[in-house]
Amino acid sequence: MTSNPAKLAEAVLLPGFAGTTAPDWLRRRVADGLGGVVLFGRNVVDDEQVAALTAQLRGERDGVVVGIDEEGGDVTRLDVNTGSFVPGPLALGAADDPELTTAVAAALGERLAACGVTLNLAPCADLTLAAEDPIIGVRAFGSDPAKASPHVAAYVTGLQKYGVAACAKHFPGHGAATEDSHVALPVLPRTVEELRAIELVPFAAAIRAGVRSVMTGHLVVKAWGEEPATLNRVALTDVLRGELGFDGAVITDALEMGAVSGAYGKHDGLGRSAVRALAAGADALCLGGAAFEAEHLDACVAAIVAAVAAGELPLDRLEEAASRTAALGTDPAPATVGPVDRRLGLEAARKALRVRGDVRLAGPPLVVD
Repeated sequence: MTSNPAKLAEAVLLPGFAGTTAPDWLRRRVADGLGGVVLFGRNVVDDEQVAALTAQLRGERDGVVVGIDEEGGDVTRLDVNTGSFVPGPLALGAADDPELTTAVAAALGERLAACGVTLNLAPCADLTLAAEDPIIGVRAFGSDPAKASPHVAAYVTGLQKYGVAACAKHFPGHGAATEDSHVALPVLPRTVEELRAIELVPFAAAIRAGVRSVMTGHLVVKAWGEEPATLNRVALTDVLRGELGFDGAVITDALEMGAVSGAYGKHDGLGRSAVRALAAGADALCLGGAAFEAEHLDACVAAIVAAVAAGELPLDRLEEAASRTAALGTDPAPATVGPVDRRLGLEAARKALRVRGDVRLAGPPLVVD
């Protein structure tokens, strides 16, 4: 791998973009070594179109990372226009059949592989812990770490069966937060001992299952300092890598989210946040929530290069980050785009149902989402 700081800086960036085909600026960046992209609903028409888009990117450079948020249930990109073909994590946790969770995740993995996706930003290893939590809710497998952890591990196993990297998120766990990190900086009301006994348990399970990446949460743990985990060396280097033994790629949640940009300056401060995340131990930097343009990437690259020149960011740390990011670009197992089999999703949804009393209706049902 190159030791050129500018090339290495480019290699750790995973931006979002607008459109269902790759714009010219993005194709040029990919050809020149941009780490990869994150796909959102705005980039999706159907599976065949996504496969064509990823082939377009791979035509510029083999090994480009193609990430997506495909959790199933409420959070879907491939089925953004119709709703996911499988129920979400809370339903799978309610069904409480880890083999079923593995099968659902494998079905997602096979479909993503056929679409040319190399990285799925799932599963949530968070727990549902606070009634006021505005972020996690049904995206978690439950609130009990002992019951949720087998499902987190099962999801990782199923998804990675087809070569698509799984990503356990949002470390160290968003479920006890009562603020939305998209707009504010949550402080977790947790001691380190509570984290070890509760929130960190599903992440440990994901790591034992061989999860290839972990996403940071923009979450403050006072015992670790004032900075959110994304920018916090204690969280990423001492705890995630040292204590939990994770040796895969650490991916940031989107750096333009309010929890980081509000505290450290939007756009002007984006480069500084990128440097601080890398110095803390992050590898791949997501800039995906908004459709970024080339000038925003330029600001991040310039800040990283300046930090290396000033001795603030060691070159070997940047090289390590670029290497770990590149490992997420491994082509998934060969698969062809086929019709979605909705029977598995229906089976999982039926197993998740809990009935109390007489559920016969006097008239036609009204379904409320």
